[in-house]
Amino acid sequence: MYKILLTCPPMIGLKDTFTEAFAAAGFEVTVPEFTQIVPEARLIEMLPGYDGWIIGDDPATRAVFEAGTRGRLKAAVKWGVGTDNVDFAACRDLGLPITNTPGVFGREVADLAMSYVLALARQTFEIDAGIRAGGWPKPSGISLWNKRAGVIGAGDIGRNTVKRLLAHDLEVCVFDPFVDPTVLPESVTVRAWPEIDDLDFLVFTAPLTAETRHMFNTNTLSRVKPGVRLVNVGRGPVVQEAAVIAGLETGQIHSAALDVFEAEPLAQNNPLHTFRTRCLFGSHNGSNTQDAVTAVSLKAVWLLHGFLEAARATG
Repeated sequence: MYKILLTCPPMIGLKDTFTEAFAAAGFEVTVPEFTQIVPEARLIEMLPGYDGWIIGDDPATRAVFEAGTRGRLKAAVKWGVGTDNVDFAACRDLGLPITNTPGVFGREVADLAMSYVLALARQTFEIDAGIRAGGWPKPSGISLWNKRAGVIGAGDIGRNTVKRLLAHDLEVCVFDPFVDPTVLPESVTVRAWPEIDDLDFLVFTAPLTAETRHMFNTNTLSRVKPGVRLVNVGRGPVVQEAAVIAGLETGQIHSAALDVFEAEPLAQNNPLHTFRTRCLFGSHNGSNTQDAVTAVSLKAVWLLHGFLEAARATG
């Protein structure tokens, strides 16, 4: 049996679904107690006792992998698409096989992004809160058919988001220096960041890299169309929270829907809570549907199994 450490919350939520797959792969799976991530110090202590690791959003640092490989660790898989929390260079240096599960969740996260756009346009979350408080609010929303949206990041999630925005009759442009325009619908234009002064919606789907960190900041805030609505389903640090707060304070940003944050979970003393009636908060849960989690989790199991079997074969 291979001893496996599992620290991916969506997969853990459906853990019983994978009992047969774990048995077929020869996995003895351990789930530690934690909330969003397992702290680095605890990983350094635990990981040497495991042959494989299915990683969530944990700090998968060089120090963690070095500790693991001093023990039993032979391979790892980063569950999902985002890899900014994983030191892949350290794994290469250590000769530790590792991969993520790319090309998944585009539809699921795009569905959430589109639902956020609709919620901000029609202020449905404000209506819900008002009714729960005993009122009967009727805020005047905006239509989508005559609005412009910019999608930041044109990967799998971004392209699926574009498709959904077009279906709602928005005019759409994308910001991605690496996108091949031929993969985009004919009506979609590619712009250079931050040409954003005429956009009614900014929808961030970009991964976190050195180039995208805080690409929306207090400087770019001055470039937005007054009353812009902002959505982030990519990575929290792509959007500087201080800039969002400043924009909400002045009205430069009408409202924001954030599934991700610079620090997660969102602290109760975060100033964003001041704008509850103009913000919709998520829990970094955009990919979490039973269908998608099941498919990606099984993919992670068999990728890890392949690595471990190869390691066993080479002694």
